[in-house]
Amino acid sequence: MGASPKLRLTRRTLTHLQIAAIGPATKKAIVKHGLKVKMVPEEYVAESVAKGLRDKVEGKRVLLIRAKVARAVIPEELRAAGAEVDVVEAYETVVPEKSRARLRALMKNATRRPHIVTFTSSSTRRTLPNYWQLQAGSVNVGLLKHVQFASIGPVTSATLRELHMPVAIEAANSTTGGLLRAIVLARYAETSM
Repeated sequence: MGASPKLRLTRRTLTHLQIAAIGPATKKAIVKHGLKVKMVPEEYVAESVAKGLRDKVEGKRVLLIRAKVARAVIPEELRAAGAEVDVVEAYETVVPEKSRARLRALMKNATRRPHIVTFTSSSTRRTLPNYWQLQAGSVNVGLLKHVQFASIGPVTSATLRELHMPVAIEAANSTTGGLLRAIVLARYAETSM
């Protein structure tokens, strides 16, 4: 890992840190840069990260690097456990205008309309405000009748249900690989009936 062009941080600057990652993909990205990950929770959700760190953070300073739109579970739990928590927003989930237009066109085209729409986080659903509630009459209710919603895990599923989107498929393991396995198993179960 060379120096960061903006912060001028080197691997040596960061080696004293104890690093937690929410899941295996995040861990792999961190390790790729020569850093060690001390903790990955059993379940790849905020509650598990908080649970894994709760007994280790009293009197410590914690830096939480996350998406701009994220639940407050980790900072709230760690502060309650006696940590001083700073939150840094590292990225934001957005939908480019071109993609919105492509999505509308795709949903209107019966031959290209998807059978399954995947959601890999609650924020992916929130980036399309009201789209599935037929925003500006762009989609007819009948167009969604045969579309199944697939979720990466229980937190994302809860968000979808809050927004009145029925979850047909949910990953048992909250990773993209787990989501893919759940979709394959669901499709196999459908075709073998």
